[in-house]
Amino acid sequence: MNYKMILQYDGTRYNGWQKQGNTEHTIQGKLEALLARLTGQPVEVQGSGRTDAGVHAKGQAAHFHLKKPWEPERLMEEINRYLPEDIGVLELAAAPERFHSRLNAVGKIYRYQVWMKGKADVFSHRFFYSLGKDLDRDAMEQAAALLVGEHDFRSFCGNKNMKKSTVRRIDAIRIRPVWGGKALEMDFEGNGFLQQMVRIMAGTLIEAGLGEREPGSIGEILQAKNRQAAGFTAPAQGLCLLQVMYKERDLKV
Repeated sequence: MNYKMILQYDGTRYNGWQKQGNTEHTIQGKLEALLARLTGQPVEVQGSGRTDAGVHAKGQAAHFHLKKPWEPERLMEEINRYLPEDIGVLELAAAPERFHSRLNAVGKIYRYQVWMKGKADVFSHRFFYSLGKDLDRDAMEQAAALLVGEHDFRSFCGNKNMKKSTVRRIDAIRIRPVWGGKALEMDFEGNGFLQQMVRIMAGTLIEAGLGEREPGSIGEILQAKNRQAAGFTAPAQGLCLLQVMYKERDLKV
C-alpha cells in the first residue's frame, strides 16, 4: 500500500534530506529507520526533492510503500511519537499505487529569509541569514521580475556537471518586509528547482539589494549559462520549503 505524507523539519542539525552512508543525521534516514522498526520491514521513503544540509521544511512531501497496510491516523501517531522533536509529520494518507512524490509534483514554493537590522531574534535566528545590512527592496523586485518566466537557469545551478535540461519556470517571486522591517522574506514559486537554485537566486537578489549588482543584469546572467555569472549561494539556514503542489487527480485513491 502506498502512503503520502507531509512533514516539517528544522534542518539545523541534519546533513540534508538524502540518507548517506557516513552519517545517521539525515531526514530520510531517520524516517526509514523508524518505519522499519514500527512495521518490521525495510521501507524506502521518497521525498519530493532533496533539501541541502541546514535547509528547513514546513511542507515537504514524501511517499512510501508498506506490504502490510496500517491505518493512516494510527501510523502517523506512532511515527510522531518516536521522531525527534525537530521532525514532525503533519499529514499522512493512503495514496494511489502509482503516486510518486517527486515525479508527480507540479510546483513548489520556497521561502528565503534575511535579517537586515541588528541582532536576529533569539528564537528565530536559526531560520534567517543574518546579513546585518539594509537592502533596497525596489532594486531586488526589479531584478526578481526578470527571473519570472521560463528560462534556462544553468547560471543558477550549483551542479556544474548537470547533464539534464536546466530549463525551469518561475511563476512568482514575492518580496516583503517582516519583523517590522528588520527582515525580508522572499517567496519563490515555480514548477521545479535545480540544485541550490533558490539559494543562488536569493544571493543574486541580495547583491542587487546591496547595490553590488545592477538589477538589469539578470538577463545577461541567464544568457551566460555560467554559474560564475550569478551571485553568491546564500546560506542554507535562511531557506525553507513551504509547499509542494500536485494535481488532484494524482492524489485520488
